[in-house]
Amino acid sequence: MTMNNEQYFLPHDRLQDLISTLQQSKYRCIGPQVRDGAIVYDVLRSVDQLPWGITDKQEPGKYRLEETSDKKAFGWVNGPQAVKPLLFVPQETLWKVERDAEGKLEFKSTEAEAEPVAVFGIRPCDLAAMEIQDKVFIHDEYVDPRYKTRRENLFTIVMNCTKSSANCFCVSAGGSTKAEKGFDLAMTEIKGGFVIEAGSDNGNAILALLKLEPAKPETISQANELVEKAADAQTKKLPAGDLNKKLFENLNHPQYEDVAKRCLSCTSCTQVCPTCFCHSEGDKAVLDGSSSEHIRQWDSCFTEGHSYIVGTVIRKDTASRYRQWITHKLGSWHDQFGTSGCVGCGRCITWCPAGIDITEEVNKICKK
Repeated sequence: MTMNNEQYFLPHDRLQDLISTLQQSKYRCIGPQVRDGAIVYDVLRSVDQLPWGITDKQEPGKYRLEETSDKKAFGWVNGPQAVKPLLFVPQETLWKVERDAEGKLEFKSTEAEAEPVAVFGIRPCDLAAMEIQDKVFIHDEYVDPRYKTRRENLFTIVMNCTKSSANCFCVSAGGSTKAEKGFDLAMTEIKGGFVIEAGSDNGNAILALLKLEPAKPETISQANELVEKAADAQTKKLPAGDLNKKLFENLNHPQYEDVAKRCLSCTSCTQVCPTCFCHSEGDKAVLDGSSSEHIRQWDSCFTEGHSYIVGTVIRKDTASRYRQWITHKLGSWHDQFGTSGCVGCGRCITWCPAGIDITEEVNKICKK
């Protein structure tokens, strides 16, 4: 990965050129679109599909889209999806078993599709989450080949944040509203267009094809100011200090029982979380016994089956499941991967039907 630190200006009326250039470079483009009252990612062929003039209002347990007079394509914060579904897919077949004419079983491994994909408009917190999942799936002795294949074929176009929702707390979680590394292209939307820069050789190659003019100093300053204001607008905070130590010193805190009275164990928080990687595996057999598939699919530490071991459910109640989730994500994740498992995107707060706020709960648990 290389960066030339040169920033350019991409006018709104040339955004289609970027999409077309990526398509001509054999990338399938994925981008944000409005669907069923939310911002979701789907195949992107035209700039007309983007959520122009749309913003989102988020509170604990609440999410809604609104039209604005500010006709930007990325004037919203985030939706229920991040990059995770593109790399660690919700369900996939790991291997197949087929019975031949003689009745013998033959095991066949399946591989991920190696199609190059360019994803538009991911946020810096999503980029940070992808870096965390890289540590889980490919930066260890045991590499997940399917995740690795998708990761190597992913072209990332990050959109720096010019707005924070009421549930954002990425700065408190050690992140930033501006991406500094790990992207192919980074863009900041201002009036009339985008300040854009490359963060990789692939990104530089795409920029070279666009033949853009360098961004003026005042244009860059305007973009930086918007990003800084988005960071300053965040009010939610995690406790300062060593959360790993503080959480494990308070395993029997009564706040867990208080949360259990409100938590539905619905798993919504873990499904929208861009870093959660719990999954289950099982076999799907054809009724005539001729073949079967071994399937991996997303799971959650909030389900009863997740802690089932040899006839015993280890975590039988909601309080112990919430404690497992929060102590792992903010605590023991450091021991496993050298980082927190939370990037402060706020999705678990927004999409919790009970409006449970992880920052409020952790502050109560860690309060002396």
